[in-house]
Amino acid sequence: KSFLNHTAYLSCYFPNSQKTDIKDLIVFWQKVDGEVVHEVYYGQEKHDNLSPKYINRTKMDMDKWTLQLLNARIVDEGQYTCIIQHRDKGSPKVIHTSECLLHIIANYSQPEIAWLHTGELKPNEYLNLSCSSSGGYPEPKQMTWLISYENTTCRPMHHMDVSQDAVTKLYNVTSKLNITVPTNTLTNITCLLHLGEQLGSLASVPLGI
Repeated sequence: KSFLNHTAYLSCYFPNSQKTDIKDLIVFWQKVDGEVVHEVYYGQEKHDNLSPKYINRTKMDMDKWTLQLLNARIVDEGQYTCIIQHRDKGSPKVIHTSECLLHIIANYSQPEIAWLHTGELKPNEYLNLSCSSSGGYPEPKQMTWLISYENTTCRPMHHMDVSQDAVTKLYNVTSKLNITVPTNTLTNITCLLHLGEQLGSLASVPLGI
């Protein structure tokens, strides 16, 4: 995993138990669609075959057999293959291959609750709220509401509207809540954006009514 616009680290997982000199190896990184990402030819970096979008964006750490991909973008997501060939009686022979799957993460803004109506709140009328968060990646799992009053908390399920920016590929999400105006009791309403098991959730500032 790598954050958007940060450096992604892709490992070859090459043990090099023979302590082979880099000058006897060809190290070759490519994407699953065949794009050449990086090439080290007998110790020298070679740029002739590189896909244009990777030029000046990669660096190889020869000690750790790790490729640094600078300024990671969402279009860089996907599977990468590292192929290592050894100079063997003239024709190079493949001695190691490994694959690496890159996921990009972009932080969503803190969910924000907005009022969708004006004027005074009256008992038994409907209260319309929306919650929105923007600029994140990947697509979130769901957006839920928490309504807490006295010793009770309920979680009404509501539809989440998702849109994706055609250029940046980042997601914006919105959910609407329509409930009866609470009477005679302090009510706290919170909106939660669930990003998935490993990424956790983001909570809005609670709205007190």
